Amino acid sequence: MKISANNESIIDQWKEEPAALLGVLHAFHDRDGYLSEAVIRDVASGLKIPLAELYGTITFYHHFSQSPPGQSAPRVCTGPVCCLNGSAQLLNALKDQGATAMACAGRCDDPIPVLKGHHALRGTDNASLEEKATPLPARNPGNIEECIFANIRIPNRAKFEGYRDSGGYLAVDKMLNEMSPSQVLELMTQSKLAGRGGAGFPTGVKWKAVAEAPGNPKSIVCNADEGEPGCFKDRAILDYDPHAVIEGMIIAAYATGAAQGFIYLRYEYPQSFALLEEAIREASEAHYLGDGIGGKEFRFTLHLRRGAGAYICGEEGSLLNSLEGKHPFPRNRPPFPVTHGFNNLPTAVNNVETLAAVPQILAKGPEWYQSLGLNEHAGTKLISLSGDIEKPGNYEIPIGLPLRTLLYDWAGGPKAGRSIQAVTMAGLSGGYLAGDDLEITLDDPCIRSKGSFPGAGGIIVYDDSRNMVEAAHEAMAFFAEESCGKCFPCRIGTERLTERLARDAGPTSITDWNAEVDDIGTTMMATSACGLGMAAPNITKSLAKYFPDQVTKHVQKSP
Repeated sequence: MKISANNESIIDQWKEEPAALLGVLHAFHDRDGYLSEAVIRDVASGLKIPLAELYGTITFYHHFSQSPPGQSAPRVCTGPVCCLNGSAQLLNALKDQGATAMACAGRCDDPIPVLKGHHALRGTDNASLEEKATPLPARNPGNIEECIFANIRIPNRAKFEGYRDSGGYLAVDKMLNEMSPSQVLELMTQSKLAGRGGAGFPTGVKWKAVAEAPGNPKSIVCNADEGEPGCFKDRAILDYDPHAVIEGMIIAAYATGAAQGFIYLRYEYPQSFALLEEAIREASEAHYLGDGIGGKEFRFTLHLRRGAGAYICGEEGSLLNSLEGKHPFPRNRPPFPVTHGFNNLPTAVNNVETLAAVPQILAKGPEWYQSLGLNEHAGTKLISLSGDIEKPGNYEIPIGLPLRTLLYDWAGGPKAGRSIQAVTMAGLSGGYLAGDDLEITLDDPCIRSKGSFPGAGGIIVYDDSRNMVEAAHEAMAFFAEESCGKCFPCRIGTERLTERLARDAGPTSITDWNAEVDDIGTTMMATSACGLGMAAPNITKSLAKYFPDQVTKHVQKSP
């Protein structure tokens, strides 16, 4: 089949690039505002992808439109924090413009986001919508030493010149002149830096596995697809300190022997995409990317790819499939990405926060990084705090900080006249904590002892005015919408739990309701293919644990 001349040049431009499909689809989506049937057929032909398979992949993503007005129509965030701030009313007010709902857009610190084309507007009503910069992280009131945010507030830090003037790329210079790859691996292992995207796997161990695995080219992948509701820390790093992430990826490439890297950025961050494009261009012109980095026989190329709206792509197997142009289902493990990652070759997948910490650790040493934690915990953690709190935003805490210190001393406590009823952990995935369990320290062992986990570090606060069953229903509806559908325990289980949290569904006996919900959740946790299905039942499990009276009232349909 002959490809249209109008489309052929774009397809030819992309088809020799690694991870081409997302790039070519976005090129047409930007050009036309939507993906027409003719374009889809030409892309299928040009990239030699079966047409049915391509349709299935395109329709999996939320933001690829297939008809006008497409990209120009408003998309209104209906995530949990935006729901607390009236997103339903804003969506209704924009209906005459063809507005549709979208899942959490990662701006919980400054609601309500509305995407329109490549613009991310924010406001609580139609009249107040405007494009605003990402809020700069506030300094902690105790002047506690930071790692990732230590230099982020320096003016012009996002530009190469400003980054270089404030110590940027000195870690790479030191590494290339003084250290072997094995020494870098040993230093990262000694630092005890662990994955900050949620899994918590030791970074040095991961990199060493990639370095020792057979097969080339090896890859470094930055997972910048932070789709977990209540999480927006990566956006702050990417907007104000993008070169720190690039420098971290260069160090990872040197340590592992990787020749190429990818930043996979979530669709909902158009401003971050433009900033990253510029930062990559600057780093290339300064010869920190490409061939002969630092005058050595070291080559590393970096590619930026934008997702298209799918929460599941934050899971590393799904992300890799998405990069490869496949249907973004999670992968079965083993094998793991360290041996069978991008294009089935060794790959280190690291989170934005993890990579941004690497240059500081290399420059200042592993002992320095370990000393930043409290009570023998190593390092720091970024926390995205939102909801019913006076000072929402991103905070870099020493691991082991009491939750109460963060909520009250750093973030100002609840709104006037209110008290804190509950908080979520890990965005939504860790479920709720309430009552005496709010007296925790923010570290993995303590949080897990309460039946939750820290995950990516999102904390949503709910004050005493909120109906927690309604909040749980919104959370479970999100997981049901974002389930990829690959495995039936998650695909069916999230739907059934959403129904049980609806007002007019499920058993009217609290004993029967609890037994049914517990059975569904236990099955999901034991048999789901990835973390979405394993984590979603934490919502209902913690709801029943902390709010039995509200659940009883819901089940018995009391007014």
